[in-house]
Amino acid sequence: MAFNSAWKAAALLTWLLATDSVNCLPNPVIGSVAEEVLQRTATRPTVAFETQYPPNNSEDRILIPEASPVYRVALENEGHPSQFPFPGLDLGRFLKGVNGLLTDTETQHPHLSSTTQRVPSVTDSVPTEAPQTALPVSTGDQVPTGAPAMNNQDIFLPVATEAPPANIKRRHDHPVVNKNANSSAPIETNKFYAGLFLGSQTNASFTQPYSLAWSGGGGTLKSWGVSVSHVETNVLAFGPKNKKIPGDPIEYYINPVGLQHIILSAAELDESSVLTVEEPKAFSAHAVLKRSAGSEQSITFPVVQGMGYVTGVYNNLQPLIESGVFIRKVVSAGSPKPGIFKYQVVLEDDTHWVLYATPTDDQDPKFKLASNSSLRGPAGFSGTIQVAKNPAGKSGEKFYDNSAGVYPVAGHVTGSVTGDVGTYNLSWTKAGKQARDSPLIMFALPHHVQSFDRTTVGRVTDIHLRTTTKGNATAVIGETWTMTEANLPIDMGFAPWSPVHGSVNALSATAQRAILKVAPTELTQDIDAQSDLNSMYYSGKAMSKFATLIYTVTQLGNNVDIATEAFQNLTRSFDRFVQNEQQFPLAYDTVWKGAVSTAGYAGDLNADFGNTAYNDHHFHYGYFIQAAAIIGALDPSWLVKNKDWVNMLVRDAGNSVEDDQYFPFSRGFDWFNGHSWAKGLFESFDGKDQESTSEDTMFAYAVKMWGRTTGDASMEARGNMMLGILRRSLDNYFLMQDNNTNQPAEFIANRVTGILFENKVDHTTYFGNNLEYVQGIHMLPLLPNAGYTRQQSFVAQEWNSMFAANASAPAAKVEGGWKGVLYANLALIDPQAAWEFFTQDDFDYSWIDGGASRTWYLAFAAGLGGGS
Repeated sequence: MAFNSAWKAAALLTWLLATDSVNCLPNPVIGSVAEEVLQRTATRPTVAFETQYPPNNSEDRILIPEASPVYRVALENEGHPSQFPFPGLDLGRFLKGVNGLLTDTETQHPHLSSTTQRVPSVTDSVPTEAPQTALPVSTGDQVPTGAPAMNNQDIFLPVATEAPPANIKRRHDHPVVNKNANSSAPIETNKFYAGLFLGSQTNASFTQPYSLAWSGGGGTLKSWGVSVSHVETNVLAFGPKNKKIPGDPIEYYINPVGLQHIILSAAELDESSVLTVEEPKAFSAHAVLKRSAGSEQSITFPVVQGMGYVTGVYNNLQPLIESGVFIRKVVSAGSPKPGIFKYQVVLEDDTHWVLYATPTDDQDPKFKLASNSSLRGPAGFSGTIQVAKNPAGKSGEKFYDNSAGVYPVAGHVTGSVTGDVGTYNLSWTKAGKQARDSPLIMFALPHHVQSFDRTTVGRVTDIHLRTTTKGNATAVIGETWTMTEANLPIDMGFAPWSPVHGSVNALSATAQRAILKVAPTELTQDIDAQSDLNSMYYSGKAMSKFATLIYTVTQLGNNVDIATEAFQNLTRSFDRFVQNEQQFPLAYDTVWKGAVSTAGYAGDLNADFGNTAYNDHHFHYGYFIQAAAIIGALDPSWLVKNKDWVNMLVRDAGNSVEDDQYFPFSRGFDWFNGHSWAKGLFESFDGKDQESTSEDTMFAYAVKMWGRTTGDASMEARGNMMLGILRRSLDNYFLMQDNNTNQPAEFIANRVTGILFENKVDHTTYFGNNLEYVQGIHMLPLLPNAGYTRQQSFVAQEWNSMFAANASAPAAKVEGGWKGVLYANLALIDPQAAWEFFTQDDFDYSWIDGGASRTWYLAFAAGLGGGS
């Protein structure tokens, strides 16, 4: 039969993708197989199946991966320009006023010069220390170093409720027009279901372990229903091996897209059908597929993270259950409950699925197998149809039977902190037949299962399904999970912190002398020029750098006078943003509802890393929030005029409540996945992604410290809780030690994931493939939280394989600002070696990136045990 030859061709290609054999076969052989499959499957424009990799013939990309993919289309399609994550340091401005150190001609291109610049050695004699006086423009109060004791502190109290400041002008003309997401509330821009309302509306939404996509007339069957896909390990496409890294890990892996295992459709759906997204919230959305605009005939899909079944709620349509993988067998399996009718479905890839029909009239729908690709129900059907993949045989089927008929429609998170222990709960609102008496079945990710409390552990089943990029999901019975994170970093402040010593608020005399020798040089930098940029990201990094520098000098170096002028310059520069007078002011976008840069309104939506389209807000605004926490701690009177503006940034990037009329709940941080997603309103057929885990943790740390500075206990506790969750999720998914079981064994020697998408993982960056880039973007900024979320065992394994003297890319040979990043990171496991690097004679300031300071790195290494 025709479908058998198509299936065999697809199976052969699957095998080729899963092995190195694709590199051994001659191109004509591969091409002939691909051509046969493509002739049977390419039934709509290829954009429906596009991944983020070239070439333009995207179905060829799916079938035959490029040998060495690069992100040539990143700028156009992702909103992530191919530029470094920090500006080059202008040594001319940096050393302005320091007599005799550099000439003008020596400072024009510091990053391109191989000349080592002579700067004062930290072992040189130190001027007499200035007496300890009041903090810069402050009342003299000491910066708080400890956290207040907390007892059952709710972590989700409102940050604020008022409108954004009046000088943040409202705009109603966002460049990304909202055509398909319907909500009077703020719309989530960085969540897993964005593919249902952006662009073609045909890219996948990854609920984990399933992915859903509107077929939109494409695929083998030219279906107009919503397809359900679940991908096993044997069909992954692996990239080439990187011979430069010990263990020869593969460079990337990708799940095939466009596979349509089960399609929930209806006979009436066709090219006039329309898809809209209703009730878009943090954990869920409802995809409503109508026969035509304005029609009452529809299928509503509650799309919820972790859902155990994919559920379609039918209204007066004839069900059409299809499979692009083809159906081998369907068995009518009776009724597990009154009014619920069960079918066992075996597909041609040997996978087993269960299907439950729950008609509103309780009548047997008597589904008929119309062909090897379709199962038809009765005309005028109203009720629910649910499908689930069952890898666990009869025992798994019993669990599915027990929960059949009910489904989640929304998710919620609550949490509290007592002492250094945080607890958070994920719960779901459910609907369906006998919903009160039937428990939900939901899938948990590995980091959830690790932190389950005793009660939740008791409801874990033996059903396991692979997720696309996060290991195996586990089915759990019940409507609520409780997770616990102990050892939260509640004592962490602005000072260096380690798991062993906690916050180190007092440094040795040697360390103070070194700091006070270097600091005057760095304090002479032109703060205004380095922060008055056309980028919120770069400007924020400058603010954070100078705030941290000034804190280091005044609080750890115990010298206020030499930092007073710099502090005043910092507050004046910060005020430019509060007054909204920067090069590209912020606007309040009334379409999606958020504070965005106006840079993208000028025609280039990728400007400033796509900030206007909600890319990277937790990165961009986190730097400002961290800087504000320090400024406000040094000068509490500063908070009066600036608190509302900073709170606006917190609410935009990480709002704490669901009912804020101005900002959505937790735009970036995904409380289900345990980390943030950086991608905003850019269509992507590999889903959301994140590149810089360290800047993700920086945002959580900034929230924590802004909460402490402003006396917002809920915010501080929430930041601590986020750090605790991030520590666990990064260890599971992003920062890979030898014992990692969630990423493919062929990949973990890369140590970091590089860019983790929902559908693929690629050991690269958006700005280059150098090891110091790929590993370093998961290091910077090196702030007190780094030693908490970057565990010592991981840092040691990464350093020894990548950056040690005899490793792949010795740090000693790295050039530019990444060198300082690598050695600051080394302080987490060998603070003495880091100290010796930053105190060496003839230190080259091109080794310090534009978002850091040598002064802070000295304090960081000293606080962790370097120096004497």
